[in-house]
Amino acid sequence: MPDLPQKPATGVSRRTVARATAAAGLAALFGVAATAPARAATRLGPRTRDVSVPSAALGRSAPVRLILPSDFAARPEKKYPVLYLLHGAHDDYTSWTRETDIEAFTAGRDLIVAMPDAGPTGIPSVWRGGPDYETFQLKEVPALLARDYRASGVRAVAGVSTGGYGAMAHAARHPGAFTAAASYSGILDTTAPGVPAIMDAIVARENLPVASLWGNPVFNLLTWRDFNPRARAAGLRGTALYVSQGSGVGGGGDPLPGILESALWPSAQGFARTLALMGIQATTHFYGGGGHDWAHWKPEFTASWPILARALGVPE
Repeated sequence: MPDLPQKPATGVSRRTVARATAAAGLAALFGVAATAPARAATRLGPRTRDVSVPSAALGRSAPVRLILPSDFAARPEKKYPVLYLLHGAHDDYTSWTRETDIEAFTAGRDLIVAMPDAGPTGIPSVWRGGPDYETFQLKEVPALLARDYRASGVRAVAGVSTGGYGAMAHAARHPGAFTAAASYSGILDTTAPGVPAIMDAIVARENLPVASLWGNPVFNLLTWRDFNPRARAAGLRGTALYVSQGSGVGGGGDPLPGILESALWPSAQGFARTLALMGIQATTHFYGGGGHDWAHWKPEFTASWPILARALGVPE
């Protein structure tokens, strides 16, 4: 496991957060029920498949990338736990295999890795009058895996950015659905100051009406709260949790990933405080600097792996 950065000595000033939040809208523009029979899987490698899933929740077929256990074909009687990995905004379901060594990392471990589509925004929620990515990821894909790939009922979920939002929102809104949830730079308080503007920018970046997600954050506040991981934190009790977030301050290179990371820092801190006040245990790693990018998310996944592995019942 890599050495982890130290926590920052001080928090971010309100002025810094205000500036970061204003710029974060721009930063977000940068890419950082029963299931019908699935179409034939496309074999990408010895263990990796792409499956197109006809989805009533989405009104279309949507892909999920699977990494099967090394002994999947040799043990037709065995069932396997599933690790769901969710992608971020302006990316797609291929991101985890493109940006990480998840295929090699899971070789020899008795689990299925599932990377479902969450649309171009990567926000796996019930959209207002639109697609229902929550049902797709929590019901339709699991039904496919149980039917065709011998998935057991043991599941854990992890995600980056808007996928980190999805990991915590899914686990909070559906208590007991996952044994563990991990967020790496996720959007964990959707109604925190400045965060609705970030969500709107992510949606607008894909040429979608900003109200098409959950409506107006003021007039439709109850809907925004209903899909807010912090507001639904009680549902996380009993789930093994890992939350990581950088302050975005002090990093070098391209400033935009650091700006977005700093804008999300207060909401992650508020989410963690809410968990603590409610007596809900969580492993947190808040570190100084860092950016909203894979260079920081990959070591955070490694750091969270023991928690995910224990919850899945597989070797660390």
